[in-house]
Amino acid sequence: MDSLIANPAPKTRMAEIDRALRARQLGPARSLLTALLRDEPGYADGWIAAARLEQMSGDYAAMRARLAQALDLAPGSPLVRLLDVEALVHLGAIRDALDRLAAMETEACGDAAWLSRLSEAYTQCGAFAAAERCARQAATLDPEQPAIRYNFASSLISTGKLEESEREFTRLIARTPHDYDAYYNRATLRKQTAENNHVAEIRRMLKAPKRTRLGEVQLNYALALELENLGQYEESFAALKRGAEARRAMMAYRVEGDVATMARIAEVFDAEFFAAARPRDEAQGPVFVVGLPRSGTTLVDRILSAHPQIESLGELNDWPLALTGLTRGSRSKSDMVANSAALDMRQLAADYRSRVEQRRSGPPFFIDKTPANFLYIGLIAAALPNARIIHLNRDPMDNALGMYKALFRMGYPFSYDFADLAQYMRAKDGLMDHWRRVLPGRILDVNYEDIITGQEAQTRRLLRHVGVEWDPACLDFHKNASPTATASAAQVRQPLYTSAVGRWRRYQRELEPLAAMLGVAP
Repeated sequence: MDSLIANPAPKTRMAEIDRALRARQLGPARSLLTALLRDEPGYADGWIAAARLEQMSGDYAAMRARLAQALDLAPGSPLVRLLDVEALVHLGAIRDALDRLAAMETEACGDAAWLSRLSEAYTQCGAFAAAERCARQAATLDPEQPAIRYNFASSLISTGKLEESEREFTRLIARTPHDYDAYYNRATLRKQTAENNHVAEIRRMLKAPKRTRLGEVQLNYALALELENLGQYEESFAALKRGAEARRAMMAYRVEGDVATMARIAEVFDAEFFAAARPRDEAQGPVFVVGLPRSGTTLVDRILSAHPQIESLGELNDWPLALTGLTRGSRSKSDMVANSAALDMRQLAADYRSRVEQRRSGPPFFIDKTPANFLYIGLIAAALPNARIIHLNRDPMDNALGMYKALFRMGYPFSYDFADLAQYMRAKDGLMDHWRRVLPGRILDVNYEDIITGQEAQTRRLLRHVGVEWDPACLDFHKNASPTATASAAQVRQPLYTSAVGRWRRYQRELEPLAAMLGVAP
């Protein structure tokens, strides 16, 4: 029914726009915003909503243009300036983003909420020391605010202050027992012992009413981790299964879409594609470390970045962001794959380099350790012929269990269900076989188990592939003080250990259905 009010108040119209944006109804939201800003061009919240719309549409340049309008109306607004930093990060302008954050930090010295938001923005930029600095200041100013204390405890993980992080999470839980994510994060920081664990506390919370749907998931994952540390494997897996099933039930994900995309990639990037002559970037190449999550990519990253000529830039979105920026307008994933094959490879390389160069600090080689970049090996090989590509393999059952046990904050939705895991892993193996056929000699395959049993030999092999001389510091990778923000942040600060090899056999009975799906003999 048509509204009886010809021009309702801006806040009423904004409520309708917010509903459309939350439902991802971008077309209706755009029409509503166009009308609102025509009638109320001086309404700053309208321009902020317009920026959110452009963000959801993937147009970060347009997002910045809308934010500029908002900033004219609300000069100095922390919210608008932080959103602008987010847009700059997506555009690859990391140095500009860091300059703006540094300027805001000088202004925010007494504002705990602003400092905590700055910490999150610094994390987006990969500036983990600055993130910890701001989070620490915020927690000092407002120690009773749960979100601020959570952010501080999380920032300590990336910088390797694991004992302090555990203490902070414990204080947070004492103040805010319904912060369920804190239980899981705390459980990941060390091996629990019979004398020092939180099993009883977690079980009490599982029996209590939950304030969020995700709480059941987070508490069960925390319980599973701690019980495994204590050797109570049957109970551990039961908790893990409850958590994974609850997490999967919250998702609309269908693994068939990812399987079809991988098949389409192999179809488009065939031998004929690589036989074609095309201009390409001939500069010194980066080092891509790829594979499935929990396959050993972080371990290899830490080994290599212990070398003085190699730096790690961590898990970056820069390659997919450069790609999506050049293929905007694609109607589907399949369409995007086809469009990506027709790109100017020099432009793709230039866009990627312009992003990563702003993160670099000096060494001649850098690592992009984003596991899912295995999807783009064809494009990487075409655009960056001097890139080193290292692919991690791991025993499929250990790898599958490692993913199943991890509660990922973002990505990897296939990891919470046996059938999804098996289908995704088989499709990934098929794509890697394809890359080896069409790109013989371009990919160095490394087995996680070989690193564990022959660390020096495999380290020498890795360094030869990169093209640097031997350095014994790589054997002491666990002393590498550089920050890391991956799910393996705690493990990679320890020397090599063998207990993760064959770990799946602790759960052989429970994992029988998955083993059958993967074709693994008992």
